Amino acid sequence: MVLIGGALCGGAAGAYIALIHDLPEIRSLEDFSPSMITRIYSREKIVLAELYTKKRDPIPLEEIPAELQTALLTMEDRKFHTHPGIDIKGVARALLADIRAGGFVEGASTITQQLAKTLFLTPEKTLIRKIREAVLALQLEKRYTKDEILELYLNQVYFGSGAYGVKSAARIFFDKSVESLSLGECALIAAMPRLPSRYSPLVNPELAVRRRNIVLKQMLAVGAISKAEYREAADEPLRLNPNSGKSIKAGYFVDYITDYMESELQDLLGSSLLYKGGLNIHTTLSMRLQDAAEKAITEGLEELEKRMADRGNAEPEPQAALVAIDVQTGAILSMVGGGDYEKTRFNRAVNAKRQPGSAFKPIVYACAIERNIPQNKTILDAPVVFKGSKTGEDWLPKNFSETFSGEITLRKALSLSKNIPAVRLIDSLGPESVIRFAKSMGVESPLTPYLSLALGASGCSLLEMTAAYSVFPRQGKRIEPFGIVEISDNKGRTIWRAGPEKAIAMSREGAAVVTNMLEGVVKEGTGRAAQVLNKTIGGKTGTTNDYKDAWFIGFSPGVAAGVWVGRDEYRSLGKFETGSRSALPIWIDFMRTATAKESFRYFDTPDNVVRVPIDPDTGERTPEDAPGSVSALFIKGSEPKYR
Repeated sequence: MVLIGGALCGGAAGAYIALIHDLPEIRSLEDFSPSMITRIYSREKIVLAELYTKKRDPIPLEEIPAELQTALLTMEDRKFHTHPGIDIKGVARALLADIRAGGFVEGASTITQQLAKTLFLTPEKTLIRKIREAVLALQLEKRYTKDEILELYLNQVYFGSGAYGVKSAARIFFDKSVESLSLGECALIAAMPRLPSRYSPLVNPELAVRRRNIVLKQMLAVGAISKAEYREAADEPLRLNPNSGKSIKAGYFVDYITDYMESELQDLLGSSLLYKGGLNIHTTLSMRLQDAAEKAITEGLEELEKRMADRGNAEPEPQAALVAIDVQTGAILSMVGGGDYEKTRFNRAVNAKRQPGSAFKPIVYACAIERNIPQNKTILDAPVVFKGSKTGEDWLPKNFSETFSGEITLRKALSLSKNIPAVRLIDSLGPESVIRFAKSMGVESPLTPYLSLALGASGCSLLEMTAAYSVFPRQGKRIEPFGIVEISDNKGRTIWRAGPEKAIAMSREGAAVVTNMLEGVVKEGTGRAAQVLNKTIGGKTGTTNDYKDAWFIGFSPGVAAGVWVGRDEYRSLGKFETGSRSALPIWIDFMRTATAKESFRYFDTPDNVVRVPIDPDTGERTPEDAPGSVSALFIKGSEPKYR
């Protein structure tokens, strides 16, 4: 008998050791660091988005309302403060029920057991897993206080709809801090852990309210709340987070900087730190300007769609993009990559390579200005034939107006967006030299070395074109546009700070002259509608063949902004949907807000640049008060003299 008893004891001990031999070390909890939420902020400290693998946001127990703690214990574990980690009577009762049913029908898990399962085990329902869970629970109770266990549980348990922990649940369900939850809201959250996917108020609000009221009734039964408190909380209407389905603001911009962090900052952050480390990403985006940009895009597309519908040309729907940059710093102030982020997340401000049409011309003219060609130089606007890109073929560029002006100044040719003078100019400069100059301005897309480059035949992104334009009011300096100012860790320590790339793209004098020419586009040419802003403005329209792309890119002394309108399928927007008709109104609406707080000021005029009145047709100098004269800038020594 002694031998048999010893064998049984040995067998039991062996079985126990086999069950627990690979259990995790409970002391590892002392070094446990839960996955935390990374937040992306606008410059006004508004949360744009949250990045996480599990939306878990730890909070100390003392900041969690007593009503929420009581509600949870009432529903999940009333003997929490007295049991050693497992409820012996509950286990026996559940075991009997399981035997009768022939399977698992009753869990009998204490909060400590649930925590052990959440942290260390799989959710499978087997007897072995339950034993391992109980062993871990006993170890937890020996090593940690009840408050420590409850705090960890409340910060770890899943409450449904992507919320891990009570702080995230309060924010996701009610858009509130935990401290400001009502009794009814505390009861509703406490009802979630049993079946979170089913009871979530965002999934099934009626069932969630019924579960809430069950919790309240149980709290009343144990004397945790009064009858008056019960009635008030049970009658409380469900006020859910109105933005629960819109967790991301400025979605296109958030995607842009997230892509940047995942690619350019991979060595520093990695996916683990980015999505689990609780980082704070401080960005350049202004929500005031972002709201204005989104509104301008929405209203501009609505007007365009009405015109298209009137012509029977409504499908497929048009798209639009807008990006704005701080002229002085290169910081991206706003970014919209399409008409509706929820419908299409393709970012047309960054990833679409569309022909800019005449919006590319200022780069050609800037290259000429840098070659010491003054803006009053005349060039022939008349029919011309060039050799085509293929042997034996001819190319005959045409003006949009299908009219010709004869000898015309560079200034007027740009302001009226004449094609033939631009082609003649690039022919004299050489396409390769213009490409080199464009790259120094920040145009990184591949450009073909053909004369048609002057007419914007090579695809570019809206962001790079807008960045290139910002060089002009920035006195010739190129700054790589950037969207992140600083990244700090969950302790607030800075781990990365922006250091934008800077370079001299063109001379300060040349930049001032081109800026003046683009002011002429607004005052004298295709951008006249922008004068309604009553601000110092320069810019250029762009329209491609068959009205497939419409552009306007322009700037004030403080903000450079670009707008593109078109269809993803490269189909026509409709006859006469030019840059001035489709894109410029959106730009004006946005810049009305963007320039509202700018004090009136002029663009930079270097000391060795002079302002001279000229005849825009002949380029000759005129008296100050001569009718039809315009004020033009020249590098000293190149200005026209009185005859």
